[in-house]
Amino acid sequence: MTDFDAASATTPGASATRASTAQTDAGVTIRNLTLELHGRRLLDNVNLDIAGGTITGLAGESGSGKTLSGMTMLGLQPKGSEVSGEILYAGVNLLEQTEDQMNRYRGTEISVIFQDPTASMHPMISIGEQLTDHLRYHLKLSKKQALARAIELLGMVKVPDPHLAVTKYPHQFSGGQLQRIAIAGAIACDLKILIADEPTTALDVTVQAGIMHLLRDLCDTLGLTILLITHDLGVMSGLADSIAVMRNGRVIEVGSRFEIIRNPREDYTRSLIESLPNRQARA
Repeated sequence: MTDFDAASATTPGASATRASTAQTDAGVTIRNLTLELHGRRLLDNVNLDIAGGTITGLAGESGSGKTLSGMTMLGLQPKGSEVSGEILYAGVNLLEQTEDQMNRYRGTEISVIFQDPTASMHPMISIGEQLTDHLRYHLKLSKKQALARAIELLGMVKVPDPHLAVTKYPHQFSGGQLQRIAIAGAIACDLKILIADEPTTALDVTVQAGIMHLLRDLCDTLGLTILLITHDLGVMSGLADSIAVMRNGRVIEVGSRFEIIRNPREDYTRSLIESLPNRQARA
């Protein structure tokens, strides 16, 4: 059985059972989220429940609004946009927070990893410095404490030889290893919610499987809540507990991964599945 097959074979209730003992209250509720930019409505009454301690997939073609929805959770929507609705987390509507208030959530409560991990890393600064700066800023650790935590995090995400890895620079790692390092940085400060924006798109299939297993393990062992954004329903079928499908700025279908993949209600969802090579998701 391949790594992808093993991930796909997870039973529907297994992750929910494991997560029930962890941070299951660290969920997000999005209600009537609307975003307009220059008179164009890019998000149209988006409603989505992201259950704590689970992986929620957000699928759709480019321009469907899935990444914009995730970035708005962090208060990183385009400048000049008009936003209404609610994004509720821990009893707080994130849309009502000031920039200074949102800075207390970003990187500690909610964080994001992107398709290209090099975009968030400085090429001239060592991995150890980048991780320790993050830890010292948010957690006020000493340099020695931060370095020990950085090594621990790299071990947690299965980066080979963490003690040596902290001395290296981004160009000395493969794409898959860099994505693992980006995940280590994201979860460094006792993170509750991780937004993973196309985290496997730039990787080959075998490396994709490794990142998928890592995200699943972090969700199950840490109780991490993950919003997985991708156009690839094949990835969703092996990783997400539930899937929401977006089109033209709206959520058009929501269900468990088994409901969405095996019995989609919408023709658009069916077309996304049919476009997979060799009917990958159904396999």
